[in-house]
Amino acid sequence: MARTTGSHSDITGPKVRTAALRLFAQHGYAAVSMRAIATEVGVQAGALYNYTPDKQTLLFNLMRDHMEELLAASQDDAAADPLDELRDFVYFHIRFHADRPDEVFISYMELRNLTPENFTAVEALRRQYENRLEGILRRGAQSGAFSIADTKIATLAVIAMLTGVNTWFRSGGRLSLDQVIAQYWDMVRKSVVVG
Repeated sequence: MARTTGSHSDITGPKVRTAALRLFAQHGYAAVSMRAIATEVGVQAGALYNYTPDKQTLLFNLMRDHMEELLAASQDDAAADPLDELRDFVYFHIRFHADRPDEVFISYMELRNLTPENFTAVEALRRQYENRLEGILRRGAQSGAFSIADTKIATLAVIAMLTGVNTWFRSGGRLSLDQVIAQYWDMVRKSVVVG
C-alpha cells in the first residue's frame, strides 16, 4: 500500500498512538472507531493500518508499553531498609503516574477489552510491579518493622490508594503534588508500621 503523500512514519506513528490514547481515555475503547482515530490524526482510515494491524493491537501496545516503562523506571533494592524502600515506592508511584492520567485510566478501565492472550500478557507485567511492592512489605514484616496480616491484600490496597491520586489531583489545586505525596506517604506508613 502506498504511503499517503506528505506522511512520515516517524511522525504519524506516534500521532496515532497519542490520538488513540486520548480517545480511549475520553470515550472508552468500545466507543472509539479506527475512523475516529484517523480523523483525529488527520489521515484516511485505511492509512492507520500502516501503523497498527487493528484496534485491539493498538490498545494492547499502549497498555503493554505503559507497564514496561513503569517497570523500567522503578527501582528495587532488596538490601535497603524496608521503610525507606516503601517510602521510595510511594513517591515513585505517585510521581510517575501524575504525568500519565490517560495511561492510568486505560490500564485499569480497559483491561476487560483485551483479548484473553493480551490480557494475560498485561496482567503478567502488572503482577511483576505488584510483586516489587509485595517484596518490600514482606521484608518489612519479616524484619518486624511492619505489622501486616496479609502482604498480598496490603499490596493491592496500597497500589489502589496510590493510583487513586490520578482521579482527583489537578496541578494548581489546593495542594501541590509534593504535599499530596507527603500525606499519602504518612497514610501508607501508618497503615503498616508497628506501633
